Amino acid sequence: DNLAQLAARGVRAIGPEVGEMACGEYGPGRMAEPETIARAVRSHLNQSRRLAGRKAVVTSGPTHEALDPVRYIANRSSGRQGHAVARALAAQGAETVLVSGPTNLADPPGVEVVRVSTAVEMLAACRASLPADLVICAAAVADWRAARPARQKIKKSTAAPVLELVENPDILAHLSKPGKHRAALVVGFAAETGSLIKRAKAKRKKKGCDWIVANDVSPGSEVFGGASNTVHLIDAGGQENWPKMSKEEIAERLAERIATYFEKAD
Repeated sequence: DNLAQLAARGVRAIGPEVGEMACGEYGPGRMAEPETIARAVRSHLNQSRRLAGRKAVVTSGPTHEALDPVRYIANRSSGRQGHAVARALAAQGAETVLVSGPTNLADPPGVEVVRVSTAVEMLAACRASLPADLVICAAAVADWRAARPARQKIKKSTAAPVLELVENPDILAHLSKPGKHRAALVVGFAAETGSLIKRAKAKRKKKGCDWIVANDVSPGSEVFGGASNTVHLIDAGGQENWPKMSKEEIAERLAERIATYFEKAD
């Protein structure tokens, strides 16, 4: 409640971050790194609020698809990139709604956060947040879910259980469809383990979105849960290859690129 009151007064919080703490515990509570604090202060003092008057919807984190009351299908997404994007858009003045799967991250200041668990819930929350000028799908959504999740914990037996899976809704494709509430700019994220650019370009066309932010998540890349990344921005005109940088810097650069897009469109 105190943080919400400060945010309402325009105070921006930096951190806490997730990691190991002096007490030997692990989780949210670490002070942000000095360079992160310095970058946030510079961004706050220099921000131009170029997206004031625009509304943005951002998805972040993984989804958890229940197999039974204990187990679920998920992935290694930390939500750090999606949360950073929401924070950067809000800093640029956009009215920002963050639809987040389960994460250990603090809510970005000045952002409306809608918490969900499953892909079905995430799509419903995104639709409820429309209309919007901008949609960014940064969440790592599970492609499949159990057809009939067990109501009781699945017990061990002599044979492994057979799981029937059904396909989850394609959130990016749904939000990219032409229609009354289709955002002026829809941006997707592509996490690939090979033929990155080729697959990302094919994904942009298949989903119908305007931009794709592509990144390589091959073993050893340490993208999931890591602090930095190397991405490629792909649109109808070609691709931009961005150098390795922190996820916060990627978010700030993406927010600037989006602001430029809308200024040219106007």
